[in-house]
Order: sequence, then structure tokens, then C-alpha cells
Amino acid sequence: MPAEWESLDLSSIDLLPKSYLTIRHPRMRRVLRIQATICAAAREHLSSLGFVELLPPIIGPVTDPGIRGAKQATVDFYGREYKVMSSAILYKQMAIAALGKVYFLSPNIRLEPPDSAKTGRHLVEFVQLDVEQANASYFDAMELAEGIIAHVVKRVLEEHEEDLKELGRELKEPRRPFKKITHKEAVDTLREHGFEASYQAEIPWEGEKLLSELFEDPFFIHDYPKEARGFYDLEDPERPGVLRDFDMLYPEGYGEGASGAEREHRAERVIARMKATGENPANYGWYIELLKAGVPPSAGFGIGVERLTRYICGLKTVWEARPYPKVAGVYSP
Repeated sequence: MPAEWESLDLSSIDLLPKSYLTIRHPRMRRVLRIQATICAAAREHLSSLGFVELLPPIIGPVTDPGIRGAKQATVDFYGREYKVMSSAILYKQMAIAALGKVYFLSPNIRLEPPDSAKTGRHLVEFVQLDVEQANASYFDAMELAEGIIAHVVKRVLEEHEEDLKELGRELKEPRRPFKKITHKEAVDTLREHGFEASYQAEIPWEGEKLLSELFEDPFFIHDYPKEARGFYDLEDPERPGVLRDFDMLYPEGYGEGASGAEREHRAERVIARMKATGENPANYGWYIELLKAGVPPSAGFGIGVERLTRYICGLKTVWEARPYPKVAGVYSP
């Protein structure tokens, strides 16, 4: 690697086509070592709680449609259109019917709009730690996600003191329990700070960033409106229009890092929700058959590995947390 490259700013989008060189940068090597510890610590924590790691799905007849404006990638599977996974949510419900407590380190593809490259927090290709537990509530899932983050941070602090110092990152163990606010409370807070957010919609990325700047530790937003999320999230039977779901946001402006919910597992209700959101139930044949065969109620979530790495390492952009990043509209290795 040329000596002058060591002083380069790896957050520059102009360097993405040269990732075959930037991967050798001392800063990138430190980030990748920390990322390996993040994955190992997450596995360690989940395995200690009896979760089984499964090989993730890569393609299938359908995938998660709830991807906030991104498009799905497709492949020709012997004359039929298959989707590249944008999320393994449907397959997690399949797996917990057999094993009860499961997780994947799941590669995902989401064809984000070109302007997402300006945010510094979107990748087209990324990995999620995808977790699901049978007979769990969304509060159980939040507690589990909190435990993973706390354990991962503790392990990184123990093993990478010098790496963090060289990265200029002052990382601290998060205080527990993480604070929880409702979607309504989050929107109220944003409006108090002059940001116009809707009580009936997803919180925009800029709003999530603003909210996360107000906190010193990770925190949860829960009880999103039904209009904001997919057909697989459970509507609270006692509060029509409110979903039993959540996002976890990192502090310091890093924004959303995890998303999860209790799952709707009754076929007739899933079909009704699909129709209400414009999805064709005929496209989800195997999934509806799975639900009709019976699956236990469950809750789960996904944690983006690169976003977690960005937060832990204190990086300007999420593509600094991937050795060969794919960013919308940028042609790179």
C-alpha cells in the first residue's frame, strides 16, 4: 500500500472503488479485528442462552417487503423469479417451529435509492444478526437485544483497548436497562425540537438521527402505528392500530441499529394484512401454508452488524465498517 494512503479519510465515498487497497489501511485493519470480536461475542452470548445458529437463506420465492423504500434484487431460478434475501424474517418463523430459539448471521441485499449514499448509513449489501424466540414478547426481545449489545461492548473494551485508542473512540459500557419510549413520545420529542414527524408513519432517518443525539446510551422506541410496518408484525389486540414492535437506536447521532417485533402467526390475519398493504397473498404460498400448519407465537429482531461496528468504533460512515462495501450508485469491487 502506498505510504501516502495511510493519511486518507476512509469515509470518502470516492475511495469505494479502491477498496482492494483501503482494506490494507491500518485503520481498516483495526475495525475489522473489532468486527470479528463483535460477531464472536454475539454468538457467545446467544449460545449461552440456548439459541441455535442456523445457516441463513440466500434466495427464495419471496422475502421481506418492509424495506423502507429500497427495492428487492431478483434472480432467475430455473425459469422462476426468486428474490435475494432483504431480511430473513419469514424463515425465522419457519425455524422456530422446529427449534424454538434460533439466530442467523444473515447477508442481505437491498437496492437502496441513489440518494441514500449521502446519508453515510446505508449499504446495499450488509449482514444482520437475525434472532427469533418462540413464545416470547416484544419486551423479552428488547431485553435480549439489550443483553447482546452490553455483552458485545464489554468484550470489545476488554480485548481492543489499543485499537479503540488508535481509532480515537472513547467507548463506554451502556447503562442498563436501556430507556424505552413509545413512538408517540418519540414524535412528541421531535416536534418539540422543530422536526415535523407523523404519528401515523415511520420516523424518517433524519428524525432518528436527531433523537439519537439526545441520548447517551442506546434506547428503544416501541409501539409503532400499524401503517408503518409489515404484515408479519403483531397488532396489539387491546390497542387496535398499534403494533407490538420496536426499534433500538444508538446514541450520539448514530441512529437506528436494530428492529424487531412480536410476529403475527395466524394465517387469516396475515392474509388480511397483506391485502390491506397491497401485497398479493398468492406470492407467499409456502409461508401461508407454514402458518396454516401452525407455528408458535414468537418475537425477534435484526441487528445490523456494520451499523453496530460503526457505533462501537465511532466511524463517520457505515461503509467504513465493511471490507468491500456496496453503496447505492457506486461501482466498486
